[in-house]
Amino acid sequence: MRSITSVVPGPDFTLRVAFDDGEARSFDLKPWLADEAFEELADPDEFRKVRSQGYFVEWENGADLSADTLYLLGREEG
Repeated sequence: MRSITSVVPGPDFTLRVAFDDGEARSFDLKPWLADEAFEELADPDEFRKVRSQGYFVEWENGADLSADTLYLLGREEG
């Protein structure tokens, strides 16, 4: 199972996620902000409070995304 080594919030509600296999992905959270679980993250200050928990990322409001979701739906960084 893939795990997250770092997550960095970027501009325009994107996350740069690095994985233990050396891969990195850019994940756009904007489409998810309409979902009730993520709507508080439309506040840039709240969005930037993301932290890695190894197999998922999490925000203070309890919203989270799995490493698999971030990897499979993220855009490969070259």
